[in-house]
Amino acid sequence: MSEAAAKEQGQCLCGAVRFEASIGAREVGACHCSICRRWSGGVFLAVECESVSVENEQNLGVYSSSEWGERCFCKACGSTVMWRSKDGAHHAVSVQSFNDPSSFSFASQIFIDEKPTNYSFAQATKTMTGPEFIAMITSAEQHS
Repeated sequence: MSEAAAKEQGQCLCGAVRFEASIGAREVGACHCSICRRWSGGVFLAVECESVSVENEQNLGVYSSSEWGERCFCKACGSTVMWRSKDGAHHAVSVQSFNDPSSFSFASQIFIDEKPTNYSFAQATKTMTGPEFIAMITSAEQHS
């Protein structure tokens, strides 16, 4: 964990899943991939966290959605909580589950090549296609 990482708390809608996350950059990223859109009911807005500690893990449902990632949700209320890599290197926590989601700035969009044409965001952000994003995270894992 870096020296600059701040700790933030959050929870699901009903409070059955509570967590503490170590956050580096105070930035929100949007994922437009078809899996995130189906899972979250829209675009998935998330904060990349260095680590996440779940207080009551028995209430956290985990769905293996790909070879490398899993989706975590509250078993009681169904809230989308986070996406995490199976190797534990990446955690993308739903910005709306943090106590103060407005404290994060909208900075990037991934899987921009899968974004439906029926919505767009007004803010200018960094954008990456799905293949560009996959290449970035697999390259980072190879260099760790």
